[in-house]
Amino acid sequence: MAIHAEGLVAIILFYVLILAVGIWAAWKNKNSGVSESGDRSESIMVGGRDIGLFVGGFTMTATWVGGGYINGTAEYVYLPDYGLAWAQAPFGYALSLVVGGLFFAKPMRSRGYVTMLDPFQQLYGKRMGGLLFIPALMGEIFWSAAILSALGATLSVIVDININMSVIISALIAIFYTLVGGLYSVAYTDVVQLFCIFLGLWISVPFALSNPAVTDISITAKEVVYQSPWLGQIVPEDKWLWADNFCLLILGGIPWQVYFQRVLSASSATYAQVLSFIAAFGCLVMAVPSVLIGAIGASTDWNQTTYGSLAPKDKDESDMILPIVLQHLCPPYVSFFGLGAVSAAVMSSADSSILSASSMFARNIYQLAFRQSASDNEIVWVMRGTIFVFGAAATAMALLTGSVYGLWYLSSDLVYVIIFPQLLSVLFVKGTNTYGSVAGYVFGLLLRIGGGEPYLKLPPFIYYPGWVTQERVHHLTGDVEYFIQQRFPFKSVSMLASLLANTGFSYLTKYLFESGILSHKYDFLDAVVSKHSKEIMDKATLVGNHDNITLSEMAPVRQVLGASLAGTFTNNEILSDDGGSSPEPFQTGD
Repeated sequence: MAIHAEGLVAIILFYVLILAVGIWAAWKNKNSGVSESGDRSESIMVGGRDIGLFVGGFTMTATWVGGGYINGTAEYVYLPDYGLAWAQAPFGYALSLVVGGLFFAKPMRSRGYVTMLDPFQQLYGKRMGGLLFIPALMGEIFWSAAILSALGATLSVIVDININMSVIISALIAIFYTLVGGLYSVAYTDVVQLFCIFLGLWISVPFALSNPAVTDISITAKEVVYQSPWLGQIVPEDKWLWADNFCLLILGGIPWQVYFQRVLSASSATYAQVLSFIAAFGCLVMAVPSVLIGAIGASTDWNQTTYGSLAPKDKDESDMILPIVLQHLCPPYVSFFGLGAVSAAVMSSADSSILSASSMFARNIYQLAFRQSASDNEIVWVMRGTIFVFGAAATAMALLTGSVYGLWYLSSDLVYVIIFPQLLSVLFVKGTNTYGSVAGYVFGLLLRIGGGEPYLKLPPFIYYPGWVTQERVHHLTGDVEYFIQQRFPFKSVSMLASLLANTGFSYLTKYLFESGILSHKYDFLDAVVSKHSKEIMDKATLVGNHDNITLSEMAPVRQVLGASLAGTFTNNEILSDDGGSSPEPFQTGD
């Protein structure tokens, strides 16, 4: 097939725009957040903590609004037997941002953390921080891969060139400006990204709606015309599965470095909350054109279009319904503008996940766990190297994926079941310790893995109540694939079990050691007996009146807007005698 020259030109123009904005942002803010004694690495991670309301609102919205979001939403609205009722992402992630803003943004930002893993390492130690890094990293890589996979689907419609090469070039562009400008480049390209998506899709929707091959979507919403109604329905036997997935999106959307990266870069704790609420509204607004395009796809007689006689669902191309609608139901100039804008925006949204993963590795693994004496320049170079490594890993996964939405759920699973209960414990539950954290980790992981994962072809070894055998037909090959579907809300149960295990084992080990039932020599994690010694929390140094600590191995946080260095990581509750060991708000000195 011939290359579509107009589409290729549109892609190049939008890519150049994104790249230029990323480099400009890096140049404009090259010294922002870096004082005379400041850290360049921290400026790359959290942008000097001076992200304002306008840019902050856009970049917070772009936490979730990217390629996976717009393509995945359109895909599920279009799919027969699913429809709008199962396109949970817009409402799920919007509510996630609201809950995050109400309960999590303020304590995380006010304590001056640099990454999401900081409170875990502060309370549970660097080894536990390393364990929690694994699901956090996998979540970011899965999310980046979902974004790049969506990009591959879009490019395959616009220009008939090698898709693998297209995805690789796109990833390299995103990696390049992320290397150059860090969070500033990510934030400013997010502004362009959202404008591209908004304009590109809304310009295309009226043309697609007015195409002669498209039946009135208000009719196909409730009646069978070309396929089942696009509003969809939730049958009684699937209600717990639906609720489980919805809770996964709401609560599993909170404990992500890609979210807290934006929270921690806000100029104040209150700003971090406001940005979360703005982004929740932005998520809903940005989902509207995707929902309409999915509905248009379900309302189209494809035999009247240039696409062909078979509908996308019959060619196993449902995940590409958004670019297919733009390509075959809109005039060429509108189609190429919309597809070019969307593809550039998709490419742009991969950057923040890659930056998030490299930030956690450079700070929480390399610096705090292995090289406490590492120079700032060394940390910067470690970040640059891991941006390449994690970007390559996400790109490789993107070329081997199935459904965009499947990757989406898979990435949230790990974060929801393992990290969310740990975050609840470390911020809000007094008395948890490293033993409880390990127990919660293991319980949550086993219960979740035990339920199986069809997208990884991982069979279950725990058959929860209500499980059924389902079949998936590959229309092009005629192959039938059988898999186990767990209708029991086992993901949420796994999350609750992890939370209860953390709390229960923490109090149990505290009682056993402090009552003398277990000898102090068996406290090999130094989580109970050594709690009041200099060895707890990575050799915390006692200062002041013997109940304040400064974490000598936590990299110092220099807040641009006023808080002094000495008080940034000072916590008067951590080593108190009341048994509480969850972090309280940090004091800031004058």
